[in-house]
Amino acid sequence: MNIKVYSTPICPYCVTVKTFLRENNFQFEDIDVSADAEGREAMVKKSGQMGVPVIDIDGEIIIGFDKAKISKLLGINKS
Repeated sequence: MNIKVYSTPICPYCVTVKTFLRENNFQFEDIDVSADAEGREAMVKKSGQMGVPVIDIDGEIIIGFDKAKISKLLGINKS
């Protein structure tokens, strides 16, 4: 599974999504769009958004920390 998280260091929702992925043992590529112009450009092209986080799970784009959608795509079934 290919997971990319487009984020910035000061975004609390970015921290939350990365913590959630780590707690569920998923590896991901963290792209700091505040320092990586190429990454920022890729994020905007994929999502049409300037805001973070943007999560790319195998080409499926999620804007913001949508726990239900992320869990569904990753097959996490927690009550």
